[in-house]
Amino acid sequence: MAGRVILVTGVSRDLGRTFARAAAAHPNVDRVIGVDVVPPRGDIGGMSFVRADIRNPVIAKVIAKEDVDTVVHMSVISTPGSTGGRSTMKELNVIGTMQLLAACQQAPQVRHLVVKSTTTVYGASNRDPAMFTETAEPRRAAGGYAKDVAEIEGYVRGFARRRPDVCVTTLRCANVLGPRTESPLATYLRRPVIPRRIGFDPRMQFLHESDLYGAIAHAIRVERPGTYNIAGDGILTLSQVVRRLQRPTVPVPNLGLGIPGSTFAPVSPELRALLTYGRGVDTTRMREELGFVPAYSTAQALADFATTLTPTGGRTDRLLAALERQLPAGRAVQDALQEAGRG
Repeated sequence: MAGRVILVTGVSRDLGRTFARAAAAHPNVDRVIGVDVVPPRGDIGGMSFVRADIRNPVIAKVIAKEDVDTVVHMSVISTPGSTGGRSTMKELNVIGTMQLLAACQQAPQVRHLVVKSTTTVYGASNRDPAMFTETAEPRRAAGGYAKDVAEIEGYVRGFARRRPDVCVTTLRCANVLGPRTESPLATYLRRPVIPRRIGFDPRMQFLHESDLYGAIAHAIRVERPGTYNIAGDGILTLSQVVRRLQRPTVPVPNLGLGIPGSTFAPVSPELRALLTYGRGVDTTRMREELGFVPAYSTAQALADFATTLTPTGGRTDRLLAALERQLPAGRAVQDALQEAGRG
C-alpha cells in the first residue's frame, strides 16, 4: 500500500470507519479520505472526513482534488431502516455506485478499485449447489438488497471493461460477524429466543470483522483483479450455531411473519432465505489466486461474537410462556417448547 491515497465510502458505519482508521495508520499510506453523508461516530484517527453524497457528481471533484489513486467502496447497505425506506436504500446502493464509477472513470490517476460485495448475490434456495464458486451467475432476485448487489456488480464489470488500466477487485464477503458487528443476521442471533423455521437446518459461513478489514487491505496491497469469495474456514448448521450461543429456539412455520406482541419481528427476504436453505461458498480462489487466508474460521468468528451476548437468565421462561399463549394451541406449542428446551 506504499504511497497510497485511499478514498473509502460508507465511513458513517462502523465497518467503513474502522477500516478507514486502520488504513490511515498504515505507514505506507499517505492519506485516507472517508466519504459519507453523515459524519462517523467515534474516533476517526488519521482519516480525513469529507461530507459528500456519492449519488451526487460532486464526488468526482473530491477524487480529483485529493488526487485519489485507490477507491474502496464500502457503502452498499443491506437494510432500509437507517436510510428512510427502500427507495432511498436503492438510490444509495445503485445510483450511488453508478456515480462513484463515473467519477472513477473520469479520474486518470485512479488505478485500483476495491468493491465490498456479498455472497448474498448468490441467493439461497433448494436448488443451490453444495458450494458456490465465483463463476456462478448472480441469482436474479425480485427486489431488495440482493437485486441491488447484482446490479452493482454488473456496473462494476462494465467499468472494468471501460477502464482496463484500473485493477478492479470485487470481494464477495460471507456474513460478517464479530463483537462489534451490527447487521440483520447479528441482530437475529442476539435475540434471547431464536426462531427457526420448522424442518430446516441451513448451513452457514461467517467472516470475522477483522478478517474483512484484512481482506480489503490485502486486496489493495497485492492488486489482483477479479471476483473472490471471502469467508472463514468451515461451515456450521443453524442448530449448531444456536447451541454454541446457548440460546433457546422456537420452531415457527414462517420466518417472514412476526408474532404480534412477541420478541419475533419479520426478517428480510434475503435473510429468510438464508435461514431456511443456507449457503456455502468455495474459497479456493481466495487462497490460491488472491493469496488471502482469514485468521478466524467460521466457528471462531461465532465464538468471538458470542462473548458479547447478554445471558438471558430468567427472561427465557417468561418469553417462552408468552409465546405459548400466542402460538396456536395444542401439539404445536408442546413441540415448540420441547425444541426450545433442547436448543
